[in-house]
Amino acid sequence: MLIAITVTVIAGLAAAWFGWSYHQASNDKTLGQARMRDDVLRSAEQEVVNLNTLDYTKVDQGLSLWQDSTTADLYNQIVQGRQQLADSVTKAKTVSTAKILESGITELDSDAGKAGVMVAIRVTVTTPDGKTSTTIRRLSGQLTRTSDGWRLSALGQAATSSGN
Repeated sequence: MLIAITVTVIAGLAAAWFGWSYHQASNDKTLGQARMRDDVLRSAEQEVVNLNTLDYTKVDQGLSLWQDSTTADLYNQIVQGRQQLADSVTKAKTVSTAKILESGITELDSDAGKAGVMVAIRVTVTTPDGKTSTTIRRLSGQLTRTSDGWRLSALGQAATSSGN
């Protein structure tokens, strides 16, 4: 009987400890920040891929995806240059695809809904004759939280050191 009571008490204490530990972890602000960083990075990677992928046979669909991936000034730039870009890609009959090589969050202000990201991306462009050219780009971007989630609000070539 004493053994049964001891086992029950130990089991009760273990259950209480695990419950308390779970509660502490689920309310940990650093855990929430880590989740947000992961969400921001995932969004940034997908949106950078979206903005570096375009198929001349589906140019309108591709440019709509570009718009859906952006906000603020970057969105406005895409809207304003959409027809010229569509004409250029259709005339050239190129297909570009992109793959993230490395990425990281450079800043995150969850209260302001702003984040910064650095991305290394490989872009492959295929011409109508099947030839491909590949470039690696290092990009710096800004994201803004919108009602639809995190969207790119700026994206450009990242500054690189001159090696001096």
